[in-house]
Amino acid sequence: MKQKKLFMLFSALIALVGMDTALASEAKFERFSYHGESDIQANAHQYVNPVMPGFYPDPSVTRVGDDYYLVNSSFGYFPGLPIFHSKDLVSWQQIGNAFDRYEQFNFANVGTSRGIFAPDISYHDGLFYLTSTCVECSEHFLDNFVMTAKEPQGPWSEPVSLGFGGIDPSIFWDDDGKAYIVHNDDPQGGSLYDGHKAIWLQQFDPQSMKMVGERTQVINGGVDLKQQPFWIEGPHIFKKDGQYYLTAAEGGTESNHSQVIFRANSIKGPYLPYAHNPILTQRTLKKDRKNPVANAGHADLVQTQSGDWWSVFLAVRPYDQTGDFSTGRETFLLPVTWKDGWPVILEPGKPVPLVVSRPEIHPSGQAIQGSLKYSDEFNEDQLSLRWISLRNTKAPLYRLEQGALMFRSGGRIGNQKEVPAFVGVRQQHNQATVSTTLAFSPQHNGDQAGLVALQSDQSFLFYGIEKRHGKNILAVFSREQSAEDRLIRSVPLPAETVDLTVHINGGKMTFDYRVNGQSKILLADFDTRFLSTTKAGGFVGTVIGLYAYQK
Repeated sequence: MKQKKLFMLFSALIALVGMDTALASEAKFERFSYHGESDIQANAHQYVNPVMPGFYPDPSVTRVGDDYYLVNSSFGYFPGLPIFHSKDLVSWQQIGNAFDRYEQFNFANVGTSRGIFAPDISYHDGLFYLTSTCVECSEHFLDNFVMTAKEPQGPWSEPVSLGFGGIDPSIFWDDDGKAYIVHNDDPQGGSLYDGHKAIWLQQFDPQSMKMVGERTQVINGGVDLKQQPFWIEGPHIFKKDGQYYLTAAEGGTESNHSQVIFRANSIKGPYLPYAHNPILTQRTLKKDRKNPVANAGHADLVQTQSGDWWSVFLAVRPYDQTGDFSTGRETFLLPVTWKDGWPVILEPGKPVPLVVSRPEIHPSGQAIQGSLKYSDEFNEDQLSLRWISLRNTKAPLYRLEQGALMFRSGGRIGNQKEVPAFVGVRQQHNQATVSTTLAFSPQHNGDQAGLVALQSDQSFLFYGIEKRHGKNILAVFSREQSAEDRLIRSVPLPAETVDLTVHINGGKMTFDYRVNGQSKILLADFDTRFLSTTKAGGFVGTVIGLYAYQK
């Protein structure tokens, strides 16, 4: 009997030791800071473009009274479909995410540039409506859907499939109360050339949440089919002075990107193109201009309460003349000028301005004026809305505990079939500094924790602690359009707690660390162009954040 009691006591002690070891091996991040720098500044009567810097593409905007609401694509990140509010079109505050529950979409195996594409937000009869496309989110390759909410911050409903192909659906509410959805899809009779697409229109019944009646092809190819325009997409319809306007992106979302406009007397057309299309593009400008803005397009238009018209659209800011950029496709804002009954966002040959006069709306909030600085001490009950993770799980892979962010083990980053224990924020500046304090004692070879700059599952950079060959090291790894990691630099790590700092300067990064009161540079001016969207491919920007993996 005594031997049995001793055995039980010994077993309990082993379990406690094992629990302590497991807790000791958890990655503990005690803080995170971001400091983005820019020499572009504005006065009290101006604003700085982009109004939403960083990976905030495909903006859609709607006005309800004196309030403006905007949504962006989020692709393979969760939570997704970020919802923003503004009183002046310049100062935007995130108020929620339409996609914030695992039950809405299962992102298993979804790549960084799959998932949620090009949403549209609208308001009608007491409800907010959001339409979008989820690519590779179900047994189907893609699924167009609609969601609703009584309040823009949510909660949003489960997605309802709309049952048609193509991408980029958006709702137009006509004066007679009827609703129509316009979207991209293959042209009638099939494509004549690569990138040949069409815009389709069909009535939508908001009561049954179903499409009704026949589909009508309203745009074939683009402005001029003889010129073989490609990738007509992101359509929106609005009405002014009894006429229907259909605006869409044309030319793909890279350097040939543009925005075009059509007009009709009837909702079903015929839609005739503006003689001086496109109404927005940067494709004819020289790359060597100062502070270039490129790839402009995918616009949405909104009328203010004072009667003026404005446009939000995506564009990118290359960090040099190569056209490389890591900040992703960002949200810009420009006034719309009406000429002979046609809206024009920017005259041909003119560059997108970075400093613009504010709308004639009373300023509200603090707009981002070039530079930006913030920190997170992890003292709240939940992470702020700026944090996102790659793919999704039923339960978070992290917890907030006594001023620290703690990770439980997830998948290894870079494995698209797994969900990594990673949370990050968007890189919003070409010159920025990111820093964290990490306490971590890896138990097994391959265990690692630290900072990650993520562009895709095939293109990312890791800077942190790893156990290798039985020893703890501080290391920089990269994966450069590859399935394999590459060790760039490492040093032995004499302590379990280290301050990690990354300095970003365009296409280069410098890696500092501080341990036992001493600061050192591990690696200076490392070429990180592989984190550019132009090199990595896809539709997202770099997301920088905190990551841990333990076997």
